[in-house]
Amino acid sequence: MSACAFPHSVLLRFDSVVLNGAHWCFCDPRLCLSKQAITGKKSPDLGEYDPLTQADSDESEDDLVLNLQKNGGVKNGKSPLGEVPEPDSDAEVAEAAKPHLSEVTTEGYPSEPLGGLEQKAASSLVSYVRTSVFLLTLGISMILVLLCAFLIPCPPRDLHSTWSRHLGSQGGGDLSPLELADVNGDGLRDVLLSFVMSRNGSAVGVSRPAANLVCLSGMNGSTLWSSLLPEEARDITCLELMPGSLAETICLVTGTHKMLSAFNATSGKAIWTLNPNYLSNGTLAAPVVVLPDLDEDGVRDLVVLAIGELQPDLCFLLVSGRTGNPVGRPVKYNIVGVGNLIGPQVYITTNGAVYILFGFGNIQAVALRDIFVQAQNRDSSPPSLQIEEPEWEKRRSINLSELIDVYSDGVELLQMVKAPDSNCSNLLITTRQSLVLLRGQNLTPYWALRLQGLRSQPTPGYFTDDQTLDFLLQIQDGVGMKKMMVVDGDSGSVVWSYRAPCHVKETPATSAVTSDQKSVFLFWAEGLSAASPNSDIILGTEPPSLHHLYLLHPAFPSILLDLANTTGTVTASEVGINDLWKDAFYVTRTTGPSSEGHPAALVVSKLSLRWALMEGQMAQLQESTPKIGRGELRRFLSRIKFVEAPYEI
Repeated sequence: MSACAFPHSVLLRFDSVVLNGAHWCFCDPRLCLSKQAITGKKSPDLGEYDPLTQADSDESEDDLVLNLQKNGGVKNGKSPLGEVPEPDSDAEVAEAAKPHLSEVTTEGYPSEPLGGLEQKAASSLVSYVRTSVFLLTLGISMILVLLCAFLIPCPPRDLHSTWSRHLGSQGGGDLSPLELADVNGDGLRDVLLSFVMSRNGSAVGVSRPAANLVCLSGMNGSTLWSSLLPEEARDITCLELMPGSLAETICLVTGTHKMLSAFNATSGKAIWTLNPNYLSNGTLAAPVVVLPDLDEDGVRDLVVLAIGELQPDLCFLLVSGRTGNPVGRPVKYNIVGVGNLIGPQVYITTNGAVYILFGFGNIQAVALRDIFVQAQNRDSSPPSLQIEEPEWEKRRSINLSELIDVYSDGVELLQMVKAPDSNCSNLLITTRQSLVLLRGQNLTPYWALRLQGLRSQPTPGYFTDDQTLDFLLQIQDGVGMKKMMVVDGDSGSVVWSYRAPCHVKETPATSAVTSDQKSVFLFWAEGLSAASPNSDIILGTEPPSLHHLYLLHPAFPSILLDLANTTGTVTASEVGINDLWKDAFYVTRTTGPSSEGHPAALVVSKLSLRWALMEGQMAQLQESTPKIGRGELRRFLSRIKFVEAPYEI
């Protein structure tokens, strides 16, 4: 092995032999030159010196230097030791070909200082640590994401939940209680109802129906729990009797005879039941009413109204919301009146005075303070009950000093509606000839609308832009027809009306509030056909047995949306709000057609309103200018969001 010296002291190993006393290199001609070519001296063996050959050799050397720089070898084409001196003999050449450990590494490259190696090793260690930390962090993040995705339950999607549940045959009963409440904590309101299952003879030989209290899941209609009731239920009310965020929901069930029970809404277990002996010879005449806390045990208390079986005496009984035991003795009032039983309802004035409204065909009020004093048989009452309302106290009757005359003109229905910009409510009174709104502050008429045929409760909602509650009315208007109208709550004038075919005497109507403080009104009627511009008579195009659910939006008063239909009779309906998805759902209780020997089937259905709005059919009531297109209507309906109603009925 020999070494061939190149310019700039680049040393490379190569194989050589000696021929005729001269060294010959066996390597690439561009990389290995003879001694004479490198030094430029004339050699007799190689011929004369050729400058062109020397120039080609220089170019080859430059290429070699560039290649070495790219491969991380000699920098700038210079050796750390400078130029290699020209050897004078072959021995010097051979000695120069021997690499020195201090100058060249085993790979033939110059060695680096020891500090540079330590710095490079430290830099490699830092880079390794950084990469490891990054990969470790990335792995932990991916594990956390997977845990969140699979272990944390997602909120239930109820975007277009529509289900129908058949509960079998209904064994009778004239009432159809229906209530919505979230009993399982999933954020969706569930459905509670009671229905008669069978009839059993009692000990005195009077046939009384046995009923069943059922709670259905709001998500899919499955049965969450059920409890047997000793009699048919008149009303179901679910609320929190104890203030606080951790208070459990209680369902109060009022029967048609003597039953009053409180059920745990989550488990369906009875918490307490009122002893029927406390009602003596009376029966419950109306649903239970919730009062403020009277016995100061931290739980709101109750009052029930019982009526004598053989005499028109009305009896108030205060009941503890915690134990179900009476808070004092019964308090009786002998009133005179003809007509429907009104109330009882609780009214709280602006000053905080509490009154109980009730009557027969009329409306009278009694202060809760007076009932409490007589029940406790003492002269004092809690400070919260000592507040009086001067305008109400002026109306006390001379002969019956404890009763306050509110209204007496053939009252059919009493309803409380929230007053605008006030914390009290007004009284909406339905009579045989008119609809009257009384100011709750002083019991003076706000407005009165004369009409006849109104038998169903007005449905409150926002139809106009004044943020005052308006009312949807259903009035019987001839055989097989009813008139739908919306009354302005501020002036009492009719702002929308329409006649629709309907052979059912009374069908429920309801409303739902949107995020822009408007309301959609829902009611049942038979199939509508196109209306003649010069006629106010609408004929149904389908048999009377098919009923349709129609929706009215105040932005499109000339259009009704047909959302659903059924062949049964809708006896009760409720609207609930899904706060998570800003959706509303419509729950109906329907009884199918019955025949001799076969009781009617009971069906409970749930319909998502946002889904139904997009799938509903448009019924044009009259031509509008400009004409409303289907695409424009769908775009508007797709932006509707539902919220909880800011008012209480």
